[in-house]
Amino acid sequence: FSLNLAADCNAVLKALQPIFQEQGMTETVHNWEDHGYLVTYIKKNGSFANLRIHPHGLVLVDLQSYNDNMKGREEVDQLLNKVEERMKELFQSKIKRVKRLPAILRGGVIDRYWPTADGRLVEYDIDEVVYDEDSPFQNIKILHSKQFGNILILSGDVNLAESDLAYTQAIMGSGKEDYTGKEVLILGGGDGGILYEIVKLKPKMVTMVASNIDQMVIDGCKKHMRKTCGDVLDNLKGECYQVLIEDCIPVLKRYAKEGRMFDYVINDLTAVPISTSPEEDSTWEFLRLILDLSMKVLKQDGKYFTQGNCINLTDALTLYEEQLSRLYCPVEFSKETVCVPSYMELWVFYTIWKKQTDI
Repeated sequence: FSLNLAADCNAVLKALQPIFQEQGMTETVHNWEDHGYLVTYIKKNGSFANLRIHPHGLVLVDLQSYNDNMKGREEVDQLLNKVEERMKELFQSKIKRVKRLPAILRGGVIDRYWPTADGRLVEYDIDEVVYDEDSPFQNIKILHSKQFGNILILSGDVNLAESDLAYTQAIMGSGKEDYTGKEVLILGGGDGGILYEIVKLKPKMVTMVASNIDQMVIDGCKKHMRKTCGDVLDNLKGECYQVLIEDCIPVLKRYAKEGRMFDYVINDLTAVPISTSPEEDSTWEFLRLILDLSMKVLKQDGKYFTQGNCINLTDALTLYEEQLSRLYCPVEFSKETVCVPSYMELWVFYTIWKKQTDI
């Protein structure tokens, strides 16, 4: 409850006390002269409530119940309804805002809560754990969402859902490129989505390689993410593609030494780091190394595609753009903002190419 005036903390407490006492809850009151009241109410079954009354006019009620059944939820709703009615009787038109948040289920069999890149907590409509394994590199989860289909989550980060074709299209150039007869290098992409979409476009050859590409990710996705990867992960070699289970850095160095060049390099390894200390963060060092090596195997008229990060992370994105001026060759870039459904946020994608020099 947010009030239009300062709160008489003692009056609020006296008004709400009977509601909790009717539930047989034990009361403990803490008060501070300048900071209001904190009152805890504990029930014999372990359920409890925190009532926080701030003098400036903010009243917070937090209920935690161990009853995860319909009856328990109805009891919580009834108690909150009584609190709301009593507060409206007490303050009438002086209440500026009443906000009731949905219950958070802690310790559930299925974890439904995942943070966005910019630190907001999102509750997904997860109803099934499809796959949950630990590889030598990371934890791999595939969870089913009613809205987004199966979602690949690697070490706590939402990577891609079956709903997220927009991500795959954006990191391929948003339909503006002609891949016919072209040489394409994919860095990362273990979910198979990029490979599946490019193979449809009749390239000459697609090579997919990543830093410690995880065979268990491929195994999980080819079984449980087929709407994303189709059948391209069933075999590591096809008519116009190959998947290398190798560290991408030695592969890139080898290709550069051999003079092998690509029309397109698509980096799906990692997002732009959230850290704003690029000189101290090893992820930034890895990112710069991949950029430099990729430029060495990119044709003069080729294009490099990659994801950035959430549009709200403006400092990190600005730092990334600054790194582009530090590569061994001058480059230019453009960027596009796309809504990725399962991310529940706008995502920035980059196109980078070598700057053309006059002869």
